[in-house]
Amino acid sequence: MRKYFYILFFSFFLINCTSNTIIKKPDNLISKDEMVNILTDLFLANGGKNIKNIHSQRNINYYPLVFEKYQIDSTQFKESNYYYTSKIDDYDKILERVDARLKKLRDQYEIERKLEDSLRKSKKDSIKIANTKKEEA
Repeated sequence: MRKYFYILFFSFFLINCTSNTIIKKPDNLISKDEMVNILTDLFLANGGKNIKNIHSQRNINYYPLVFEKYQIDSTQFKESNYYYTSKIDDYDKILERVDARLKKLRDQYEIERKLEDSLRKSKKDSIKIANTKKEEA
């Protein structure tokens, strides 16, 4: 009986233990607004790995270009990202803003694609009409 009590107590203790580690704010912390911009670009860069670029190449690492754009290095990003992940409420808000921005970009892309498709279709239609008129003449 005593053996079960110790096992129960030990498992209860392990389940209820939480880490109270406080992560020190980095000296070169990236602001929340900038993190939203960087994470948005990093998600786009990650998605671009499987798309052929203008040179028909795939699997290109665009991350260094994102870091260069924001004039940061990967270490500064990792430290800031680690700090924000330790503050889950703040990080959740950052990710919500990133998600909203990505959805807005996707919607904008869809509108532009539909416009381009309709222009392409109208161009084909006008070529058909011109060819029909030539054949009739």
